[in-house]
Amino acid sequence: MIAETGLAALWLAAALAGFQLLMAVLGLTPARGGLMAAVRPVAVVQGVLTAIAFTCLIIVFVQVDLSVKLVVANNHSAKPLLYRFAGAWGNHEGSMLMWVTILGVAGAAVALFERKLNERTLIATLAAQAFIGLGFYAFLLFASNPFERVFPVPAEGNGLNPLLQDPGLAFHPPTLYLGYVGLSVAFSFAVGALVTRDVGPAFARAMRPWVLAAWIMLTLGITAGSYWAYYELGWGGWWFWDPVENASLMPWLAATALLHSVTVLATRDGLRAWTVMLAVVAFSMSMVGTFLVRSGILTSVHAFAVDPQRGAFILGLLVLYIGGALTLFGLRVGTVKEGSQFEAVSREGALVVNNLMLSAILGVVLVGTLYPLMAEAMTGEKLSVGPPYFNSAAGPIALLLVVVMAAGPLLRWRRDDWKPLVMRLAPAALLTALALLALSIFGPPIGIFPLLGLILAAGVAVASIAPLWKRNLRRTPLHIWGMVIAHLGVAVTLVGMASETAFTKETLVAARPGETHDVGPWSVRFDRVDPVAGPNWTAIEATLTATRGTSAPKTLITQARMFYAPPTETNEASITSVLDGQLYVVLGNADDQGRWQLRLWWKPWVTLIWLGGGLIALGGLLSLIGRVLRERRSQRAEGYYI
Repeated sequence: MIAETGLAALWLAAALAGFQLLMAVLGLTPARGGLMAAVRPVAVVQGVLTAIAFTCLIIVFVQVDLSVKLVVANNHSAKPLLYRFAGAWGNHEGSMLMWVTILGVAGAAVALFERKLNERTLIATLAAQAFIGLGFYAFLLFASNPFERVFPVPAEGNGLNPLLQDPGLAFHPPTLYLGYVGLSVAFSFAVGALVTRDVGPAFARAMRPWVLAAWIMLTLGITAGSYWAYYELGWGGWWFWDPVENASLMPWLAATALLHSVTVLATRDGLRAWTVMLAVVAFSMSMVGTFLVRSGILTSVHAFAVDPQRGAFILGLLVLYIGGALTLFGLRVGTVKEGSQFEAVSREGALVVNNLMLSAILGVVLVGTLYPLMAEAMTGEKLSVGPPYFNSAAGPIALLLVVVMAAGPLLRWRRDDWKPLVMRLAPAALLTALALLALSIFGPPIGIFPLLGLILAAGVAVASIAPLWKRNLRRTPLHIWGMVIAHLGVAVTLVGMASETAFTKETLVAARPGETHDVGPWSVRFDRVDPVAGPNWTAIEATLTATRGTSAPKTLITQARMFYAPPTETNEASITSVLDGQLYVVLGNADDQGRWQLRLWWKPWVTLIWLGGGLIALGGLLSLIGRVLRERRSQRAEGYYI
């Protein structure tokens, strides 16, 4: 009965979404304004029902209920509890139910806690949220039912994709989905404000926490996903410009631009049209990502390749939502007032340049991701757009963006002068010059992009802490600390990216046990190979000993695994982290002479990539907490807080 309970909750939630939309639309008319009172409670109940449905799916997965078709296709009784639990969303139908659940719970949160926004704008926002939900409810109930039964009941399930049998499955998809759905709430706020012609600071203040939370979740999700692919796939890289990777990067780029724009609107009443447009674009990118991952048109290690009919359904939703929002924007943009004026040399001006560059990078990634698919659809010829295109097209823009990011927080609002600005930038410029001099004299020859990345990172690090100069650090607002830490995180990540590109050493050998091979400053002795068995896999395990100078030897264990449910071969890399980098070792296949393929990498400072990502997310979290606390104090002072 668990599956039937979940399905019934899903149907009831869909019905309430329709009722919520109807009550909101009717309530916005002058003659039926009293109907608006029903919208908030309905949104809350709808959120509860989606949570019940998702809980039911988790239960049938944990119990390995083989009468449910989705469990049979993606679960196995031999799986550890973590993967039976997280396997509930490690598939197409379960991940879409997670999407709908977060959407419903987010709508309930808006209905419960938003009190200062104009009531008509809030009701229009909840109407937009219900409209989005209806499409996804229809998709689940008619095209991707997660609770469908199977008969006869099989004796065992097919098992979870071994590449997903990792703790990252419990963290990476939920954080990305929280980010995607947070952008859907921002989209709904933008639509609601357009409907009621209420685009202004109050709307921006209501939307900003959702944008910031979505941005934090996307940052964490992308950072975790990058590291997961880095250690799980055994190819030694942290970003491959895979279309599914790009599908998560594009919403993050749009959300970053939106975050800066909505802050200007909330605090300075500027960039009104920019903010609304970026809210539409950000949600559009999350919908494009959903389409790419679930349409079956991509072949990727982490895409859900399903039948084209479902892809067509999602494409229809994308056209409906985004086309409708763009049409509404075109019809109502003339009613959006200009907002406050500012000079080109000002913090607002820097944020506009920042947004333009982020939009340019987004365009580069979007074209590089979609062009091969469009070319194949029209000509039948398969094309590949890889790292050379993305690095050469997006790299220069990203470096210019870093320069603008360093200068932006040092500019004054509204208007600034060049002369004092140059003085404020002098310490960062000096450190950049010193970094260039040091690398030129003491560093090895490296490419132009890594060189620029390293020297700009030094300048950004200094500029990022400049807003703290001459401040009382105890009384510095949390959102200022958040900005400082996030920008410092960008500098740290930039050092990691540039160092990994410039200084990585690689050794590929066919080795016999007992042989020693060098990679960078390390000597690695291949000790032995042994057969081992896990809960649902067998493996050939290689034991190696790595030494560096006079430091104590380190034991490395790397495996070539064979999973039997479903039958899949994977490589488990051995990664040794030290202060200045990582030693990365992968075991390959054996040849007929008793030699084993070994891939050895020394990656200096590569861990800074993910440390910087964590700092960026931490900065966002501090900023979110600071903004929420300030808003609550304001609400208490004005008598709104309950």
